[in-house]
Amino acid sequence: MAVPKKKVSKSRRDMRRAHDALSVPTIIEDKVTGEYRRPHHVDLKTGMYRGRQVITPKGSNAEG
Repeated sequence: MAVPKKKVSKSRRDMRRAHDALSVPTIIEDKVTGEYRRPHHVDLKTGMYRGRQVITPKGSNAEG
């Protein structure tokens, strides 16, 4: 069984945990539709990405 040879100081322990914090996801407002979306992601309601239609819009009647 592995046993630590020395005590880990509070400073070293906390420095190791510094990267474990959760961050709030970045959300931007779309310039055209005003909807909120993640940057560099396709807008699922319109199917647009950087001014181009890349997917069929969600909930459209083009499927059938």
